[in-house]
Amino acid sequence: MDAPLPLPTVTPRAPIALFVYNRPEHTRRTVEALAANEGAAASPLFIFSDAPRTPAASPLVEQVRAYVRTVTGFAQVTVVERSTNMGLARSIIEGVSDLTGRFGRAIVLEDDLATAPGFLSFMNDALDAYADDPRVLSVCGYMYPVMFDTPADTLFLRAPHSWGWATWKDRWSLFRSDGAALLQALEARQLLGAFDANGPHDYTRMLKDQIAGRNDSWFIRWYAASLLADRMSLYPVRSLVSNIGIDGSGVHCAEWRFDPYAVQLQGGRLKVEVAEPVESPAAKATLARYYRRVQWLRYVNFAYRKLAPLRRLVGWTDPARQTVRP
Repeated sequence: MDAPLPLPTVTPRAPIALFVYNRPEHTRRTVEALAANEGAAASPLFIFSDAPRTPAASPLVEQVRAYVRTVTGFAQVTVVERSTNMGLARSIIEGVSDLTGRFGRAIVLEDDLATAPGFLSFMNDALDAYADDPRVLSVCGYMYPVMFDTPADTLFLRAPHSWGWATWKDRWSLFRSDGAALLQALEARQLLGAFDANGPHDYTRMLKDQIAGRNDSWFIRWYAASLLADRMSLYPVRSLVSNIGIDGSGVHCAEWRFDPYAVQLQGGRLKVEVAEPVESPAAKATLARYYRRVQWLRYVNFAYRKLAPLRRLVGWTDPARQTVRP
Protein backbone atom coordinates (compact mmCIF):
# COMPACT_ATOMS: atom_id res chain seq x y z
CA MET A 1 0.00 0.00 0.00
CA ASP A 2 1.35 3.44 -0.93
CA ALA A 3 2.22 5.79 1.92
CA PRO A 4 -0.22 8.67 2.49
CA LEU A 5 0.78 12.14 1.36
CA PRO A 6 2.33 14.36 4.03
CA LEU A 7 0.09 16.80 5.84
CA PRO A 8 -0.21 20.15 4.05
CA THR A 9 2.11 23.00 4.86
CA VAL A 10 0.91 26.58 4.98
CA THR A 11 1.61 28.08 1.57
CA PRO A 12 0.20 31.02 -0.37
CA ARG A 13 0.77 29.15 -3.63
CA ALA A 14 -1.31 26.28 -4.94
CA PRO A 15 0.32 22.84 -4.84
CA ILE A 16 1.43 21.41 -8.16
CA ALA A 17 0.61 17.81 -9.08
CA LEU A 18 2.95 16.40 -11.72
CA PHE A 19 2.15 12.94 -13.10
CA VAL A 20 5.08 11.03 -14.61
CA TYR A 21 5.62 7.57 -16.02
CA ASN A 22 8.31 6.39 -18.44
CA ARG A 23 9.58 9.36 -20.45
CA PRO A 24 12.76 10.66 -18.78
CA GLU A 25 13.63 13.34 -21.35
CA HIS A 26 10.09 14.73 -21.53
CA THR A 27 9.93 14.75 -17.74
CA ARG A 28 13.21 16.63 -17.47
CA ARG A 29 12.09 19.30 -19.93
CA THR A 30 8.76 19.64 -18.13
CA VAL A 31 10.38 20.05 -14.72
CA GLU A 32 13.05 22.47 -15.93
CA ALA A 33 10.47 24.73 -17.55
CA LEU A 34 8.31 24.59 -14.44
CA ALA A 35 11.25 25.40 -12.16
CA ALA A 36 11.96 28.48 -14.31
CA ASN A 37 8.49 29.83 -13.54
CA GLU A 38 8.02 32.93 -11.45
CA GLY A 39 6.84 31.68 -8.05
CA ALA A 40 8.17 28.13 -8.41
CA ALA A 41 10.34 28.51 -5.31
CA ALA A 42 7.22 29.27 -3.25
CA SER A 43 5.19 26.39 -4.69
CA PRO A 44 5.03 22.85 -3.25
CA LEU A 45 5.51 20.20 -5.94
CA PHE A 46 4.06 16.69 -5.67
CA ILE A 47 5.38 14.25 -8.27
CA PHE A 48 3.26 11.13 -8.75
CA SER A 49 5.28 8.34 -10.37
CA ASP A 50 3.23 5.40 -11.62
CA ALA A 51 4.67 1.89 -11.39
CA PRO A 52 5.58 0.03 -14.61
CA ARG A 53 2.70 -1.66 -16.37
CA THR A 54 4.96 -4.38 -17.75
CA PRO A 55 8.49 -5.58 -16.91
CA ALA A 56 9.69 -4.01 -20.15
CA ALA A 57 8.67 -0.56 -18.88
CA SER A 58 10.73 -0.88 -15.67
CA PRO A 59 14.07 0.57 -16.91
CA LEU A 60 12.50 3.81 -18.16
CA VAL A 61 10.29 4.13 -15.08
CA GLU A 62 13.39 3.76 -12.91
CA GLN A 63 15.21 6.40 -14.95
CA VAL A 64 12.32 8.80 -14.38
CA ARG A 65 12.27 8.02 -10.66
CA ALA A 66 16.02 8.49 -10.33
CA TYR A 67 15.66 11.92 -11.93
CA VAL A 68 12.64 13.19 -10.00
CA ARG A 69 14.28 12.27 -6.69
CA THR A 70 16.89 14.95 -7.49
CA VAL A 71 14.45 17.76 -8.32
CA THR A 72 14.89 21.03 -6.43
CA GLY A 73 13.82 24.64 -6.88
CA PHE A 74 10.39 24.42 -5.25
CA ALA A 75 9.11 25.15 -1.75
CA GLN A 76 9.07 21.40 -1.15
CA VAL A 77 9.26 18.38 -3.41
CA THR A 78 7.33 15.23 -2.53
CA VAL A 79 7.77 12.18 -4.75
CA VAL A 80 4.99 9.60 -4.54
CA GLU A 81 6.19 6.32 -6.08
CA ARG A 82 3.23 4.05 -6.72
CA SER A 83 3.86 0.39 -5.90
CA THR A 84 1.41 -0.88 -8.53
CA ASN A 85 0.49 0.42 -11.96
CA MET A 86 -2.59 2.62 -11.65
CA GLY A 87 -2.82 3.95 -15.20
CA LEU A 88 -3.16 7.63 -16.04
CA ALA A 89 -6.85 8.06 -15.21
CA ARG A 90 -6.73 6.56 -11.74
CA SER A 91 -3.40 8.29 -11.03
CA ILE A 92 -4.85 11.70 -11.82
CA ILE A 93 -8.20 11.12 -10.13
CA GLU A 94 -6.61 9.98 -6.87
CA GLY A 95 -3.76 12.49 -6.96
CA VAL A 96 -6.01 15.49 -7.61
CA SER A 97 -8.48 14.28 -5.00
CA ASP A 98 -5.65 13.99 -2.44
CA LEU A 99 -4.26 17.46 -3.08
CA THR A 100 -7.54 19.33 -3.37
CA GLY A 101 -8.70 17.57 -0.22
CA ARG A 102 -5.64 18.78 1.68
CA PHE A 103 -5.04 22.20 0.13
CA GLY A 104 -8.45 23.12 -1.31
CA ARG A 105 -6.98 23.58 -4.80
CA ALA A 106 -4.35 22.13 -7.12
CA ILE A 107 -2.48 22.82 -10.36
CA VAL A 108 -2.16 19.73 -12.54
CA LEU A 109 0.48 18.83 -15.13
CA GLU A 110 1.59 15.72 -16.96
CA ASP A 111 5.13 14.79 -17.98
CA ASP A 112 5.01 16.19 -21.53
CA LEU A 113 3.97 19.80 -20.92
CA ALA A 114 6.43 22.69 -21.15
CA THR A 115 5.19 25.82 -19.41
CA ALA A 116 5.88 29.51 -20.00
CA PRO A 117 7.54 31.45 -17.15
CA GLY A 118 4.22 33.10 -16.33
CA PHE A 119 2.20 29.88 -16.08
CA LEU A 120 2.22 29.52 -12.28
CA SER A 121 1.46 33.20 -11.73
CA PHE A 122 -1.52 33.01 -14.08
CA MET A 123 -2.87 29.86 -12.46
CA ASN A 124 -2.52 31.19 -8.91
CA ASP A 125 -4.01 34.58 -9.84
CA ALA A 126 -6.99 32.87 -11.46
CA LEU A 127 -7.44 30.41 -8.58
CA ASP A 128 -7.61 33.37 -6.20
CA ALA A 129 -9.86 35.48 -8.44
CA TYR A 130 -12.51 32.80 -8.97
CA ALA A 131 -12.21 30.86 -5.71
CA ASP A 132 -15.71 31.88 -4.64
CA ASP A 133 -17.44 31.58 -8.03
CA PRO A 134 -18.72 28.01 -8.41
CA ARG A 135 -19.72 28.73 -12.02
CA VAL A 136 -16.02 28.46 -12.96
CA LEU A 137 -15.01 24.81 -13.09
CA SER A 138 -11.32 25.11 -13.85
CA VAL A 139 -8.44 27.27 -15.03
CA CYS A 140 -6.63 26.11 -18.17
CA GLY A 141 -3.11 27.02 -19.26
CA TYR A 142 -3.17 25.83 -22.87
CA MET A 143 -4.79 27.81 -25.67
CA TYR A 144 -5.10 26.67 -29.27
CA PRO A 145 -2.98 28.56 -31.86
CA VAL A 146 -5.64 31.07 -32.88
CA MET A 147 -5.93 34.85 -32.65
CA PHE A 148 -8.81 36.46 -30.75
CA ASP A 149 -10.09 39.98 -31.29
CA THR A 150 -10.29 40.97 -27.63
CA PRO A 151 -8.38 43.39 -25.39
CA ALA A 152 -8.66 41.04 -22.40
CA ASP A 153 -6.01 38.48 -21.50
CA THR A 154 -8.56 35.80 -20.62
CA LEU A 155 -11.75 34.28 -21.94
CA PHE A 156 -14.23 31.58 -20.96
CA LEU A 157 -15.01 28.38 -22.84
CA ARG A 158 -17.57 25.70 -22.10
CA ALA A 159 -15.13 22.79 -22.27
CA PRO A 160 -12.14 22.38 -19.91
CA HIS A 161 -8.71 21.30 -21.15
CA SER A 162 -6.24 18.74 -19.82
CA TRP A 163 -2.91 20.30 -20.84
CA GLY A 164 -1.99 22.23 -17.69
CA TRP A 165 -5.01 23.08 -15.56
CA ALA A 166 -6.17 23.82 -12.05
CA THR A 167 -9.29 23.50 -9.97
CA TRP A 168 -10.70 23.80 -6.48
CA LYS A 169 -11.95 21.12 -4.07
CA ASP A 170 -15.63 22.02 -4.45
CA ARG A 171 -15.39 22.02 -8.26
CA TRP A 172 -13.45 18.73 -8.39
CA SER A 173 -16.26 17.19 -6.33
CA LEU A 174 -18.35 17.36 -9.53
CA PHE A 175 -16.18 14.68 -11.14
CA ARG A 176 -18.06 11.45 -11.81
CA SER A 177 -16.32 8.16 -12.57
CA ASP A 178 -19.38 6.42 -14.08
CA GLY A 179 -19.09 7.15 -17.79
CA ALA A 180 -22.29 5.26 -18.63
CA ALA A 181 -24.31 7.41 -16.25
CA LEU A 182 -22.78 10.56 -17.73
CA LEU A 183 -23.62 9.44 -21.28
CA GLN A 184 -27.19 8.62 -20.26
CA ALA A 185 -27.58 12.07 -18.71
CA LEU A 186 -26.17 13.81 -21.80
CA GLU A 187 -28.58 11.85 -24.01
CA ALA A 188 -31.56 12.57 -21.75
CA ARG A 189 -30.85 16.30 -21.85
CA GLN A 190 -30.07 16.28 -25.59
CA LEU A 191 -26.59 17.64 -25.02
CA LEU A 192 -24.55 15.35 -27.26
CA GLY A 193 -24.47 17.93 -30.07
CA ALA A 194 -23.08 20.56 -27.70
CA PHE A 195 -20.72 17.98 -26.23
CA ASP A 196 -19.06 17.41 -29.61
CA ALA A 197 -19.12 21.07 -30.68
CA ASN A 198 -16.80 22.36 -27.97
CA GLY A 199 -13.51 21.00 -29.24
CA PRO A 200 -11.64 19.31 -32.10
CA HIS A 201 -12.52 15.74 -31.09
CA ASP A 202 -15.45 13.33 -31.32
CA TYR A 203 -16.16 13.48 -27.60
CA THR A 204 -19.24 11.25 -27.74
CA ARG A 205 -17.16 8.50 -29.29
CA MET A 206 -14.42 9.10 -26.73
CA LEU A 207 -16.91 8.71 -23.87
CA LYS A 208 -18.38 5.55 -25.40
CA ASP A 209 -14.87 4.15 -25.82
CA GLN A 210 -14.14 4.89 -22.16
CA ILE A 211 -17.29 3.05 -21.13
CA ALA A 212 -16.30 0.08 -23.30
CA GLY A 213 -12.77 0.01 -21.87
CA ARG A 214 -11.11 1.06 -25.12
CA ASN A 215 -9.55 4.11 -23.47
CA ASP A 216 -8.73 5.16 -19.94
CA SER A 217 -9.74 8.82 -20.14
CA TRP A 218 -10.41 10.74 -16.95
CA PHE A 219 -10.75 13.95 -18.98
CA ILE A 220 -13.80 12.89 -20.99
CA ARG A 221 -15.69 12.26 -17.74
CA TRP A 222 -14.54 15.59 -16.30
CA TYR A 223 -15.76 17.40 -19.41
CA ALA A 224 -19.10 15.55 -19.41
CA ALA A 225 -19.64 16.44 -15.76
CA SER A 226 -18.79 20.06 -16.50
CA LEU A 227 -21.29 20.32 -19.34
CA LEU A 228 -24.03 18.68 -17.31
CA ALA A 229 -23.39 21.14 -14.47
CA ASP A 230 -23.32 24.10 -16.92
CA ARG A 231 -19.87 25.25 -15.79
CA MET A 232 -17.27 27.34 -17.63
CA SER A 233 -13.47 27.20 -17.72
CA LEU A 234 -11.10 30.16 -17.81
CA TYR A 235 -8.38 30.30 -20.49
CA PRO A 236 -5.52 32.64 -21.42
CA VAL A 237 -5.91 34.21 -24.86
CA ARG A 238 -2.30 33.13 -25.61
CA SER A 239 -1.00 29.77 -24.55
CA LEU A 240 1.11 29.27 -21.44
CA VAL A 241 1.59 25.54 -22.14
CA SER A 242 3.10 23.61 -25.02
CA ASN A 243 2.59 19.87 -25.49
CA ILE A 244 6.01 18.40 -26.21
CA GLY A 245 4.77 14.81 -26.30
CA ILE A 246 2.89 14.59 -29.59
CA ASP A 247 5.66 12.45 -31.01
CA GLY A 248 4.37 8.92 -30.54
CA SER A 249 6.32 8.39 -27.31
CA GLY A 250 3.35 8.51 -24.93
CA VAL A 251 0.85 5.84 -23.95
CA HIS A 252 -2.12 8.02 -24.92
CA CYS A 253 -0.77 10.18 -27.74
CA ALA A 254 0.08 9.16 -31.30
CA GLU A 255 2.52 11.06 -33.46
CA TRP A 256 1.11 13.90 -35.56
CA ARG A 257 3.21 14.56 -38.68
CA PHE A 258 1.33 17.83 -39.21
CA ASP A 259 0.85 19.30 -35.75
CA PRO A 260 -2.07 21.75 -35.43
CA TYR A 261 -1.57 22.11 -31.67
CA ALA A 262 1.91 23.67 -31.73
CA VAL A 263 1.99 27.08 -30.08
CA GLN A 264 4.40 29.90 -29.38
CA LEU A 265 4.33 30.40 -25.64
CA GLN A 266 3.26 33.70 -24.14
CA GLY A 267 6.31 35.66 -23.10
CA GLY A 268 5.05 38.08 -20.46
CA ARG A 269 2.62 37.91 -17.58
CA LEU A 270 -1.08 37.80 -18.40
CA LYS A 271 -3.54 39.82 -16.35
CA VAL A 272 -6.45 38.06 -14.66
CA GLU A 273 -9.44 40.32 -14.17
CA VAL A 274 -12.69 39.08 -12.67
CA ALA A 275 -15.36 38.87 -15.37
CA GLU A 276 -18.75 37.27 -15.85
CA PRO A 277 -18.17 33.61 -16.80
CA VAL A 278 -19.86 33.59 -20.19
CA GLU A 279 -18.63 32.30 -23.53
CA SER A 280 -17.88 34.89 -26.21
CA PRO A 281 -19.78 34.17 -29.47
CA ALA A 282 -16.88 35.64 -31.47
CA ALA A 283 -14.32 33.46 -29.71
CA LYS A 284 -16.55 30.43 -30.16
CA ALA A 285 -16.83 31.10 -33.91
CA THR A 286 -13.06 31.53 -34.23
CA LEU A 287 -12.45 28.23 -32.48
CA ALA A 288 -15.12 26.42 -34.52
CA ARG A 289 -13.16 27.20 -37.70
CA TYR A 290 -9.99 25.94 -36.07
CA TYR A 291 -11.67 22.72 -34.85
CA ARG A 292 -12.79 21.91 -38.40
CA ARG A 293 -9.21 22.25 -39.61
CA VAL A 294 -7.92 19.96 -36.87
CA GLN A 295 -10.53 17.33 -37.74
CA TRP A 296 -9.42 17.42 -41.37
CA LEU A 297 -5.75 17.13 -40.36
CA ARG A 298 -6.62 14.16 -38.17
CA TYR A 299 -7.43 12.17 -41.32
CA VAL A 300 -4.26 13.40 -43.03
CA ASN A 301 -2.10 12.30 -40.08
CA PHE A 302 -3.90 8.96 -39.86
CA ALA A 303 -3.20 8.30 -43.54
CA TYR A 304 0.42 9.34 -43.06
CA ARG A 305 0.90 6.80 -40.25
CA LYS A 306 -0.76 4.05 -42.30
CA LEU A 307 1.66 4.70 -45.16
CA ALA A 308 4.69 4.24 -42.89
CA PRO A 309 5.51 0.70 -44.19
CA LEU A 310 5.45 1.98 -47.78
CA ARG A 311 7.71 4.92 -46.91
CA ARG A 312 10.20 2.54 -45.31
CA LEU A 313 10.01 0.22 -48.32
CA VAL A 314 11.00 2.95 -50.76
CA GLY A 315 13.59 4.37 -48.36
CA TRP A 316 11.98 7.81 -48.02
CA THR A 317 13.58 9.92 -45.30
CA ASP A 318 10.97 11.89 -43.40
CA PRO A 319 11.81 15.55 -42.74
CA ALA A 320 11.04 17.11 -39.35
CA ARG A 321 7.48 17.17 -38.04
CA GLN A 322 5.65 20.18 -39.40
CA THR A 323 3.64 22.79 -37.54
CA VAL A 324 0.37 23.67 -39.23
CA ARG A 325 -1.11 27.06 -38.47
CA PRO A 326 -4.85 27.74 -38.74
